[in-house]
Amino acid sequence: MLAILNTTSGKTKSNIWMLPDTISSYFFRPGFTWSRRSAKGLSFRGLPEGCIFSDKGPTVFLPRDDSELIMASMAIFNSSAYSFLVSLQIAAGSYEAGVILRTPFPNIEKSVRNTLSNLSFQAWSKKRRLDETTETSLAFVLPAELLSRVSDHHPAALETELTDIQSKINAIAFDLYGFSEADRAAALASSGSTNDGSGDVVDDADDTEEDSAEAIDRTDGLLAWAVGVSFGRFDWRLATGEREPVPEPDPFDPLPAKSPGMLPDCDEPFHAQNGILVDDQGHPHDLPRLIEELLQRVENEVPGDVRSWLRREFFPLHLKQYSKSRRKAPIYWPLSTTSGSYTLWLYYPSLTGQTLYTVINDFIEGPNGKLARIRSDIAGFREKGSARSRDEDRALEALQTLELELIELRDLMLQIAPTYRPNHDDGVQITAAPLWEQFRHKPWQKVLKDTWAKLKKGDYDWAHLAMTYWPERVCEKCKTDKSLAIAHDLEHLYVEPESTARSHRNIDA
Repeated sequence: MLAILNTTSGKTKSNIWMLPDTISSYFFRPGFTWSRRSAKGLSFRGLPEGCIFSDKGPTVFLPRDDSELIMASMAIFNSSAYSFLVSLQIAAGSYEAGVILRTPFPNIEKSVRNTLSNLSFQAWSKKRRLDETTETSLAFVLPAELLSRVSDHHPAALETELTDIQSKINAIAFDLYGFSEADRAAALASSGSTNDGSGDVVDDADDTEEDSAEAIDRTDGLLAWAVGVSFGRFDWRLATGEREPVPEPDPFDPLPAKSPGMLPDCDEPFHAQNGILVDDQGHPHDLPRLIEELLQRVENEVPGDVRSWLRREFFPLHLKQYSKSRRKAPIYWPLSTTSGSYTLWLYYPSLTGQTLYTVINDFIEGPNGKLARIRSDIAGFREKGSARSRDEDRALEALQTLELELIELRDLMLQIAPTYRPNHDDGVQITAAPLWEQFRHKPWQKVLKDTWAKLKKGDYDWAHLAMTYWPERVCEKCKTDKSLAIAHDLEHLYVEPESTARSHRNIDA
């Protein structure tokens, strides 16, 4: 759904959604968008070049895609005056395109437009700076614990400056709309005195769902970043000054593939690995040790017991951090034995059809695998016979239990591996579903178990994983479901209904 704004007359064209020229004329253009339903209030956000929109994210475009005009207009749309005029027409929380179309837009002289554009750009830049410590943002550079050491990053000061900018925008908008002092007071009271959207630009492919990812404290943010560096996701050199962050982009530049804090392609990671690390003291790919080494490298104190934090706190924290609205997409996967005494960490972006075999052959089995080391320790205890102490008996019992759990984990992976063909287009939840038994975090395990049941039932037959496990069923559906056939590149299987085919022939005639 879109609206075309005429900034001279203040009028808009009617709603247009998927008319014949929508894709060619409006997709991939810069503009600004908003959420039709929101409990947080009306907020307009910039839409960068290269994006598409849907009916859930109505979009406003301006003539010639003038970025200065877009920023100035977005400032007015995010003003308390405009929000107040919208609120007079609707119930709170529902912002349909028709209401936006009916709300008047003032004429703006060039000098005022320049001022509004500059204010809007300043707000965007400062909001982007606030996001530089948010790991899931495309503006991410470093965690707060480190960024404050290498740059002038003061969130409280930025928030104060943003409030001042919003006040200036509100004052200009009130003048343009001709609000009296009483009207201004009513509008400010109605909007809570500020509008949070002035400088926002969409940095997510699906920003119409507004529930934010979980915020975390500085220590957790530091350790979570260290996990990412260990997997080759983030670049530790930004914390040492060996690499400078990339310059700030323009507000409507196409979204980057990576945030500034991520490791550039082809650069050497902090630790060479193939997307598999392990919680196993003494192992060369021991994740807690890598975290500690990294923090020492960037000259930051190691906060507490990293191994305990990784085992008890990290995944619940990570799951919340990488969840937004109904979408849950953790990228670090802990696959554990039944008791959780041995955990392998898989990095989702590096996941392939060979990953489980690598886990089995290089980490569990093999001459240097965990089972070989445990069996060697068990043999040593058994050789002592009756000379074992009580503590050694307990240690032997624990090793024997772990051996059985590792065998169980190995056998389960051997069962899954031959048919496991992960495809990142399926998304995290579906890709992880066949492994649900190996996750020990109960809420996530339940989500994956339910997802696996729905996969088996046929609810997600658009997924590549469904084609891998149930090809006959999916191919049969492709005969009658064109969208499914397209998803699997099997359009040749689709049989068009006779009535549709006949109508096409009549049109051709």
